[in-house]
Amino acid sequence: MSKAYWVTTYRAVKDSEKVAAYAKLAGPALTAAGGRFIARGAPSTVYELGMMERTVVLEFETVEQAVAAHDSPAYQAALAALGDGADRDIRIVAGT
Repeated sequence: MSKAYWVTTYRAVKDSEKVAAYAKLAGPALTAAGGRFIARGAPSTVYELGMMERTVVLEFETVEQAVAAHDSPAYQAALAALGDGADRDIRIVAGT
């Protein structure tokens, strides 16, 4: 079974306080669910339609584990804290 990668790209940060509240809850929730942060921060370089906004990549053992992490009560609490504080794109992708 291949690993899974959770990729979050921020399109816009509307409220940095809400993003900080989200991060305080989301990091522990995702690591407790088996996620391992691979990369996070502003991109070094972007190409094509890339945006110079925060990007986060986590590794999970399986797609199912990543989906369960997203759907967990702890992560849902983090999402509630974020609210409308940012526009983001989250994708869970199976590794090759």
